[in-house]
Amino acid sequence: MKRPVRTAAITLLAVGLMAFFLRNASLERVWSELLGARRGLLAGAALFTVVVYLVRVVRWRYLLRPIGRTRFRTAFRATIIGFALNSLVPGRVGEVVRPFVLARSERLSAAAALATIVVERLLDLLVICLIFGGIVALSGPQQSAAGSALLATMRTGAALAGLVGVGALALAFALAADPRRAGRLAARLTSWAPAGVARRLAGQVGRFLEGAAAACRPRPLAVALCWTFVLWGATAMSLWCVTLAFGIRLDAAGAIIMLGLIVVGVAVPTPGGVGSFHAAYQLGATLLYGATDDQAVGAALVLHLLSFGPVSVLGLVFMAQDGLRFAGMRRLADGEAAAAAQSAAAAVAAPAPPEERRQT
Repeated sequence: MKRPVRTAAITLLAVGLMAFFLRNASLERVWSELLGARRGLLAGAALFTVVVYLVRVVRWRYLLRPIGRTRFRTAFRATIIGFALNSLVPGRVGEVVRPFVLARSERLSAAAALATIVVERLLDLLVICLIFGGIVALSGPQQSAAGSALLATMRTGAALAGLVGVGALALAFALAADPRRAGRLAARLTSWAPAGVARRLAGQVGRFLEGAAAACRPRPLAVALCWTFVLWGATAMSLWCVTLAFGIRLDAAGAIIMLGLIVVGVAVPTPGGVGSFHAAYQLGATLLYGATDDQAVGAALVLHLLSFGPVSVLGLVFMAQDGLRFAGMRRLADGEAAAAAQSAAAAVAAPAPPEERRQT
C-alpha cells in the first residue's frame, strides 16, 4: 500500500474510533469528571508509569548481556526514543529504530540487538496471557450478555496468543541449545536469493537468530521474565489508579482484564493507539464494570495522556539531541526489511562507528 493511501486509511481509522469512543459522551460532563478526579491517585498513576519505563530498560539490558555490555543511560535514551516514535509514527517503527540507536552508541550488532526486541515482545505476550488468561478464565458471568460475550472472546484470544508465544520461545530455546542451528536456519531462509545476495542476507539473518538465541539463555531469560511480571504489574497499577480516581469500581483482577483489552486495542496500527486505546478502555469500563460513558471517556483520556504524553515529549528532545530525523523513521515504517538498516542509519546525523559498520 502506497504511503499516502496508508496514511489516509490510518487517519480515517483513528477518526472513526475516536467518534465511536465519544458517541455517547457529553463533553460538559466529561470535563466535570476530569475536574473531579482524585489528584493523589493520578499522581500515583504517573509514578507507576515512570516505573514501567525504568523496568523496560533494566529488562532490556539483561537480554542484551550475552551480546555485549550496555550503559543504563544509553539504553534509557534508546528506549524513550523508540516508544516516542511508536506514539507519533504508525507502524511501530520505534521497535526497529530502538536497537539501531543503541547499537550505534554501544558498538553492538544491530541485527542481534533487534532480536532482543522480538524476545521482549514474546515475553510480554507470554506473561500478559498467563496473568490475563488465568483471571479471565476464573471470572464469572457478567451482568449483561454483552459483557459475558466479551469475556468469552477474550478467553479464546488469550489462549491462542499464549500458544503463539510459547511456540516462538521454544524455537529460540532450540537455537540457544545449538547456536549452529541459527546458521543453518539462516541459510534455508535465504536460499531463494541469488548467491551474493543470499550470503549477505544469511549474515544478517544469522546474526539476528544468534541474538535471539543469546537472549534466550536460561539466566538472562529468567531474570528478564521476572522483570516482565514487574513491568506488567506496574502497568496494571497505573491503570487501576486512574480508574479509581474517576470513581469507577475496579478490583485488582479487573485491572488486569482492562489491561488485556487495552493491549488488544493498541495493536491497531494508529499512532500511539489513538482511538483504539480509548475505545478498548471504554468498552471494558462500561460493559464489565458499570462505568458511565462520561467516566470512561475521562479516565481513558487521562490514562492515554499519562502513558504516551511524557515519553513522546522526552523522546523528541532526545531525538533532537542525537540528530535523528523523521524522514528516516518514515522509511522504516514502510516495512521493507532490505532497507531497514539503511533507513535507520540515514536517520542519524553522525556516521556510525567503524565497528558497527563491520558488524551490521
